[in-house]
Amino acid sequence: MREQLQKLEQEAKQLIQKAASFFDLEKIDTEFLGRKTGKLNNILKAIKDLAGEEKVVIGKLANEIKQNLLLLINEKRQSLEKTQIAKQLESDVIDVTLPGVSLNLGSLSPLTQVQNELEDLFRSMGFMVLDGPELESDYYNFEALNIPAHHPARDMQDTFYVQSNNDEKMVLRTHTSPMQVRAMQKFGAPLKAIVPGRVFRYEAIDASHENTFNQLEGLMIDKNISIANVIAVMNTLLRAIFQRDVKTRLRPGFFPFVEPGFELDMNCLICGGQGCSVCKHSGWVEVLPCGLVHPSVLRAGGIDPEIYSGFAFGLGLTRLTMMRYGIDDIRQINGADLRFNKQF
Repeated sequence: MREQLQKLEQEAKQLIQKAASFFDLEKIDTEFLGRKTGKLNNILKAIKDLAGEEKVVIGKLANEIKQNLLLLINEKRQSLEKTQIAKQLESDVIDVTLPGVSLNLGSLSPLTQVQNELEDLFRSMGFMVLDGPELESDYYNFEALNIPAHHPARDMQDTFYVQSNNDEKMVLRTHTSPMQVRAMQKFGAPLKAIVPGRVFRYEAIDASHENTFNQLEGLMIDKNISIANVIAVMNTLLRAIFQRDVKTRLRPGFFPFVEPGFELDMNCLICGGQGCSVCKHSGWVEVLPCGLVHPSVLRAGGIDPEIYSGFAFGLGLTRLTMMRYGIDDIRQINGADLRFNKQF
């Protein structure tokens, strides 16, 4: 039996040395050291027939052979692992002389860039930046802003209504002005806030009109507010955005939620005031409807118009962006052409 064990050991050592993969090692381990079918255990099954002293000697030899084979298998496994890692490192070598792979990085749209600048500007003047719902109730979008159901001003904003789960009439907001009343109800007076966001209208789309565009609502409520405050804030705003003085004009305009109301126009920067499709060949672009907040709107917001007054404006963020970057077609801003956005 001693000879059988020694012969088994030599055979196993040769196979372990020749093993070229982990699969080969597992096969050798099972063949020689397996509990049920291993060759070593098959030999040891006859140990019970040996004399007492010889049984001890053979048992000790068998255990030494088993431990030696386990050690050799483990050493061979480590050797194979090192070889495999070396081959992988060799295949993963990076040739630094090869041309690099460019990464396509995203960027902010021109509209977002202008909005961020405006938010920073108004924060520096003490204004809060608020957000409001795009799906608005008919009350806040019209009624609370002094635009009752029979008012002709609604004809100018024939828009998208949405069926709600209750009886309340819901509409995709036609302006950011509903936040005037919401802000007054929540914060009271004095109050300084802006509200940037998307608005929706049923428009005939052309170079200067879209059915989805962005506005920035501004509201200031305090004692003794006048038109002079409106003009000062607007000129500061335009000067900061365009980094130069911009020629503006103030003309009367009707908006039910302000009294008096004005249209603040700026000289078209696309054509320099000569006339183009953006300014409808007038040389001027309407950017800032504004005025003093109507007493009815102040009352809807829970503020006494006998004590407080204020001004409000609705800045056309999309049109301002067009003026800033010389964009001659509003449809490009909401388009999906990445070549357009990559310019900014």
